[in-house]
Amino acid sequence: MKLRLKKPLVALLVSALLSTSVVPAHAAIDIEDSLPDMGTTAGSTLSINQEIAMGDYYTRQLRNSAPLVFDPLLSNYINNLGQKLVSNASSVKTPFHFYLVNNPNINAFAYFGGNIVLHSALFRYSQTESELASVMAHEITHVTQRHLARMLEDQAKTTPLALAGVLGSILIFMANPNAGLATFTGSMAGMQQNMITFTQMNEQEADRIGIQTLYRAGFDPKGMPDFMQILADQVRYSSKPPEMLLTHPLPDSRLSDARSRASQFPARQVPQSADFLFAKMRVLTMLTKNPTSENALQTILDQFKQGTALEKSAANYALILIYSRDRKFDDARKLLTPMLEKEPNNIWLIDAMTDIDLEQNRAGDAVARLQLALKQRPNNNVLIANLANSYMHNKQYNEANRLLYRYTFDNPSDPIGWQLMAENSAKQGDRAHELAAYAEDLALRGDFETAIRYLGDASRQVKLGSNDQARFDARIDQLRKIQQRDSQFK
Repeated sequence: MKLRLKKPLVALLVSALLSTSVVPAHAAIDIEDSLPDMGTTAGSTLSINQEIAMGDYYTRQLRNSAPLVFDPLLSNYINNLGQKLVSNASSVKTPFHFYLVNNPNINAFAYFGGNIVLHSALFRYSQTESELASVMAHEITHVTQRHLARMLEDQAKTTPLALAGVLGSILIFMANPNAGLATFTGSMAGMQQNMITFTQMNEQEADRIGIQTLYRAGFDPKGMPDFMQILADQVRYSSKPPEMLLTHPLPDSRLSDARSRASQFPARQVPQSADFLFAKMRVLTMLTKNPTSENALQTILDQFKQGTALEKSAANYALILIYSRDRKFDDARKLLTPMLEKEPNNIWLIDAMTDIDLEQNRAGDAVARLQLALKQRPNNNVLIANLANSYMHNKQYNEANRLLYRYTFDNPSDPIGWQLMAENSAKQGDRAHELAAYAEDLALRGDFETAIRYLGDASRQVKLGSNDQARFDARIDQLRKIQQRDSQFK
C-alpha cells in the first residue's frame, strides 16, 4: 500500500518526558483512576493505569499534530522489532506500541504508557538492525524503569507546581514547537541541580539495561556503543549537534561505559537483516524530501549495488519504489517480476507489486496474489490491508467489508483501517457506516466533539432499535467518558 502521512506540524520531542503504549479505541478505560492533585506533593509514583491513561491522551495529540507515518509495512516492521525487544526486557508492566515520525533529525523518545516514537532519520544513520534495536532498547528501558513517573514525583517533592508545569509545557510544545520549547526550557531552568543528575542516571541506567535486553533478544550488544559513535561523529563533522544529543546527552564517559559493558558479553556475529535493509530503503525512497537526503540515498544505492546479494536486492527494491514514485510502472514491473518469482513470500515485494497492479488497473491480479499469500500468513496485517484495498479497486466491496471488520477489530488504534472502512462504505453508498468509520479516525486524533456528532448522525440513519444503532449509541457514551477523563490533562 502507498505510504500515508499525517500533516506535518510537530513531533513530540522531550527526552526528559519519555514514551510508551496506547489503549485501544474499544478498550475499557478506568475513568475513576484519575491523577493525583497537581497542586500538592505526589505521595507516590503514578499508578500504571494513570500512566496508560496519560499515554493514551498524548498519543491522540501526537496523531493529530505530528507527521506520523501510517504505512502498514513500516509500522509492522518497527512493532515486530520492538515487541521482540520487549519480550526480552525486564519489569514490563504496560503494553508497548511503536510509531515512526517523518523527521530528518536523529532522535527517538518515549512517554507514558509504553509508547515509543522513532524518527525516520534513524534508518538513514543506522548501519545494522542491532544499532536501530539499541535505540529502541534504550527507550524501552526508560519506560520499564518508569523514569518519567519517578522524575515527576521527584520534582513534585521539591516544587509542588512542577508537575503541572512540565505537563503543560508538553502540550504547548506539541501545539507550537518554538514557544513550547522555550516554556519547557524555562521551567527546567528553575529545577534543582539534582534533577540534572537524575536525568544522567536515567541515561546510564537505560544504556546498561538496554544492552542486556539487546543481547537477550539476539542482537549484537555492540550495536549500542556503535550507534553512540555515529552520534559522536555527527558532532565532530557538523557545526550543529544531532537533535538526539540535546535530549540524550552523550558525555565521553557514557560512550566508554557502553563499550565496556558491551564487551563483557560473548562475541556475536548477527547476519544482516533483510527486513531492516528493505525498511531502510523504503524510508529513504519514500520519505526523502531534500537534496541532502537524496544525495545520501544515492550514496547508499551505489554502495549496495557493489555489496552482498542481500544489499543488491535491497538496492533493486529502492529502484522499484523510485520507478513507481515517478509513475514508470512498466520499468518497475520489469525489475520486480524476477525478484518476486525468486522470493514469492517476500512481503515487501508483494506490497510493491500490489501498488503497481492497482495503478495499472490490474486489481484482479493483485487480489489473486494476495489471497494466495494470506493462505501462508493468515494473520498478517500488511497482507490484510493490501487485500482489502485491492478488493475495493476490484469492486468487491462485500469482501473488503469482511476483511476490514476483522482488521479494525484487531487493530482499533490503526487509522489506516478506519480510513479504508470509510472509503469502502462510501463506495457502497452506506453513509451511516462511512460516518462511523470517520468518527473512529477522528477519535484517534482527539477530536471527540466531531466524532460524537458523526456517530449521532450515523445512529439516526440506521433502523430504529437495530444492533447498529445500539452499537453507535454505546460508542458515543464510551467516547464521552474518555473525553471526560482526558479533560484533566488539558
